[in-house]
Amino acid sequence: MNQDRRDRLGDAAVSVLAAAGARGLTHRAVDTAADVPPGTAKNYFPTRDALLRAVAERCLEQYRQRTASLAGAGPGPRDRDALATFLAALLRDVAGPGRARMLAYLELQTEAARRPWLAALLDPIGAGDFAAHGHLLAGAGLPADPDRVRALTLALHGALLHLLAGAPTTLAAAGLDDPDAFARNLLTSLCPEEPR
Repeated sequence: MNQDRRDRLGDAAVSVLAAAGARGLTHRAVDTAADVPPGTAKNYFPTRDALLRAVAERCLEQYRQRTASLAGAGPGPRDRDALATFLAALLRDVAGPGRARMLAYLELQTEAARRPWLAALLDPIGAGDFAAHGHLLAGAGLPADPDRVRALTLALHGALLHLLAGAPTTLAAAGLDDPDAFARNLLTSLCPEEPR
């Protein structure tokens, strides 16, 4: 099968899932979003589970690409301020260009609660976040013990839901109306600065 077309269908399926939710993810909707002849998505992904698997695999590919691009060629943030800036950029990405990818991922997580095979497929993304955040803390010269890594990861994961919903009162209550301050305050809470 044509890999370019398969990727195009996968990207279209991510967009459909983000825009219409799991109930709206149909072969016909994916064909329309990919601007391909009717029946094309069904030829590549014959069942609904195959379609969900394709979206999950595409999300995993995009997650790895995004993680690699954010990491860049250098060692990553080397101090507290640089790490706060980096985390704020991640939060802005979720509320901006990465919004559709994140919505699709959360829809998949909901489906995974009823489909163990899907949970296993998505597991590297969630597990990868814990490892990545541990490396970020350590690279910035901050304590990276398991409890701090868990707290950072879970705080960021919790923030995602509010950023995606975009409700202004909730964003303000959570401090997410200012991603820079949120990231700085989160790091200060987790890793208090030594008195000078």
